[in-house]
Amino acid sequence: MLGLNKKDFNLLMVVVGLSLFAPFILNIFPKDSAMAFFNGGYPDLMQRFAIFGIFAIGFNILFGLTGYLSFGHAAFLGVGSYAAVWMFKLLGYNVVPGLILSVIVAGLLSVVIGYVSLRRSGIYFSILTLAFAQMMYSIAYSDLFGRWLGITLTNGETGLQVYSNDPQILLGENSPIVPHIFGLEMNARLTLPIGPWEFVFPVGYYFSALFLVLAFYLSIRIFRSPFGLMLRAVKSNNQRMTYTGLNPRPYTLAAFIISGMYAGLAGGLLASMDPLAGAERMYWTESGAVVIMTILGGVGTLIGPVLGAGTIKYMENIISKMNEKLLHEWFGFLPDSLEYSIVWVASWFTGEGWHMTQGVVFMLVIIFLPGGLVEGGQRLAARFGAKSNDTGKTAQPAE
Repeated sequence: MLGLNKKDFNLLMVVVGLSLFAPFILNIFPKDSAMAFFNGGYPDLMQRFAIFGIFAIGFNILFGLTGYLSFGHAAFLGVGSYAAVWMFKLLGYNVVPGLILSVIVAGLLSVVIGYVSLRRSGIYFSILTLAFAQMMYSIAYSDLFGRWLGITLTNGETGLQVYSNDPQILLGENSPIVPHIFGLEMNARLTLPIGPWEFVFPVGYYFSALFLVLAFYLSIRIFRSPFGLMLRAVKSNNQRMTYTGLNPRPYTLAAFIISGMYAGLAGGLLASMDPLAGAERMYWTESGAVVIMTILGGVGTLIGPVLGAGTIKYMENIISKMNEKLLHEWFGFLPDSLEYSIVWVASWFTGEGWHMTQGVVFMLVIIFLPGGLVEGGQRLAARFGAKSNDTGKTAQPAE
């Protein structure tokens, strides 16, 4: 079964199922109900679920397997976006060449940063990666290299975008003027009638979800391979591994490069959503976000980073939209004094204060579920499994 054991194959099918049916699962509440606000099944948000899931999966290959905590992965995300937009400017809006260049450029950059940073470990490695990312952010924000070359490479604080006077040498007369996949526009929605129902399939989301499934499958193969076993040995005891005569640096550098290429792919897909690349994608907060996603879902687990990325992006897009007007509508049935008290407290954790909610959730998970959301799921499964076993035992007649 695709070279996977039964457990891993079942886990892959779970990711495939979630990716395939996400537009229906995330729109579970009726549109005319008050709970419809919590529906998250619109294309842009689902596409971000998939893209940042790829980003977190790649980060987990480095952090989860080797224990090396990078605070600079946003550099590869940003470089991937810039590379994709440059392909849009030079060739045309077909996203495939842009994604290929995004992965290549991010991989080359990760060779340089990884080669230098991996000379140190622990907090020193983390600080080095953070320093490199902030350097890349400053270079992109000031368009430093572009000024040296006499052309704009990043367009500074304005951001890199596509203009009508760009070469776009492969742009034909009938070619779409938006990102597309060989003519199929990324923002299109395909309608498939099945009996009395019509199912709408957003092209951009399913294109990104396809890469998410492929990225997840590749991560499983890496985790179960001899290479993954060597990475676990590095995390377990790097010094003892060195004493056996094995040099861990090539393995950690390879993991760093693979992780950077994942981030570059995610950056290219972000540019495919919106053909614009800005320096803010290289800022340290983006690097911190992927760390939180991975820890929240479960470091070193296969599906944890996907769950963590989906949770964070859902909170960012749903909770941040809550405002005081909406809160007053929800709690309007209460006495005025109680209503205004609840709204006042809730306003600290919603809207612009959604980071407060993220912080509370993150602390609760770290304190009570050190293994992340995956550990929570395992505990629930074990508890319900134990109950069902107890029921089965009591149901049997005594001998």
